[in-house]
This record gives sequence, structure tokens and C-alpha cells, in this order.
Amino acid sequence: MDLQLSDKVIIVTGGAKGIGLGISKVLAAEGAIPFIIGRNEADNIAAVKEIEAAGGQAKYVTAELVKPGDCEQAVQQVIATFGRIDGVVNNAGVNDGVGLENGNYESFIASVHKNLVHYYLIVHYALPELKKSKGAIVNIGSKTAETGQGSTSAYAASNGGRSALTREWAVELLPYGIRVNAVIVAECFTPLYETWIKTFSNWQEKLQEITQKIPLEKRMTTAEEIANMVAFLLSEKSSHTTAQLIHVDGGYTHLDRAIS
Repeated sequence: MDLQLSDKVIIVTGGAKGIGLGISKVLAAEGAIPFIIGRNEADNIAAVKEIEAAGGQAKYVTAELVKPGDCEQAVQQVIATFGRIDGVVNNAGVNDGVGLENGNYESFIASVHKNLVHYYLIVHYALPELKKSKGAIVNIGSKTAETGQGSTSAYAASNGGRSALTREWAVELLPYGIRVNAVIVAECFTPLYETWIKTFSNWQEKLQEITQKIPLEKRMTTAEEIANMVAFLLSEKSSHTTAQLIHVDGGYTHLDRAIS
């Protein structure tokens, strides 16, 4: 299917690693130009080189997304480079384990800035260009907002906010023809996930235990599978889809675990 994304300029926050890199690579393969916004210069450069080596186009700007000024400057860099923005994928974040018992005000607020506030800021600064292009927005979220996980209050709250903003923006941006959707992730094996799972002394057994609870095919969702849905939601092939929270998770969030 031709998603008609050729030459579309798409901001991808955290687009140099894990799910974000998967999204950047799929968008580039579809002919779009992912513009990666990330904090690590080396990762950004490596991601662009990988995409270019595969025959695609990509750009990057290094920015610390917890800083509002960096968010604004990054978006302005995209506009200065291409003169337009056709879509935004808010993806950057980390499940940092700030809970009720092991957290405090400072760590909670820092986590919300790390995981939610920049979702608002990037779209806020990109909005004038999105209005011109009638672009689309996709927010990456997590099942933690719906299921809970334990000891991760700030991340769960941030993801609840991501889902709420998805539907709020879908309403607010109706007059401009801007569609807003979210892709909700459950179990996807990324570098961050690998770091987390290896905090367990018996991490191989723990990973197997989790995988066996994923209803469809008893395997992790891949970054490419998430990216494919993101590309579809950014494209005109999903032209009457907005305000949706789409779970790409092999049924993990909603199907009865008894079937496993």
C-alpha cells in the first residue's frame, strides 16, 4: 500500500533509538523525511546514517526535551530547514520507576517533564505549520496508564496525560483538519526494556514469563510493528481516524490472561 508519505516532513522525538528509531526507519522507507529530535548527538548521527545507508532521507537536531527553550528551538530548526511540518510523532520518554514510596515531589515533577510536558510543547510550537499542512499527530503511549504496573507513578500519570491530550487535541484541532491519535505500547523489546529486564538476577526467566503472557504468538511486539501503525495514522489512508488510542500489543492489555 502506498501511504503517500513521500517528502512529508515528520518530527519524531526520541527518534534515534528503540521504538523511535523503528518509526524513523519505516517513515523513511515510505519516502517521508523523519526529523529526529533527541538528546544524544551520537545516537542522532548514527540513526541518520543508518537511514541514509538504506536509501532514505533523515535530519536531526540535538535537544534536551525537558527544557522548554530547547523544544522551541528544535521545532524552529525543522521549519528553517524545510519550511514546513507535515506531522509530529511524540515518542520520547522513559519508564523511570518514580513511585509513591521511592519518589518525592522533585523526582515526580522531573519525570512528568521527561515524559509528558514536551509532548505539549513540541505540538504547541509546531501547530502553526501543522495548520498549514493539515498534518497529523501521533502520540506514543503505554498500557501502564490503563493497567498500572507498580512503583512507577510518574510514568503512569504521564501516559494517562498522553492519552487525555490525544483526545483533547483531537477536539481542539477539528476545525483545522488535523487528526490526532495515539499508539499504545505494552511489551516491546527496546534497549531501554533490555536495561530494565536485566536488573533482575534471573532476567532470562523473567523475560520468558512476560512473553508467555502475550496472547498473540507469545512474543514481544516489534518496533517495526508499532512503526507501521504510526505511519498509517500519519497517512491519508487513515483520513477519517482521529481521537483513537490504538493498542499494538498482541492483545496484551485487553485479552483475558486466562487464555495464556
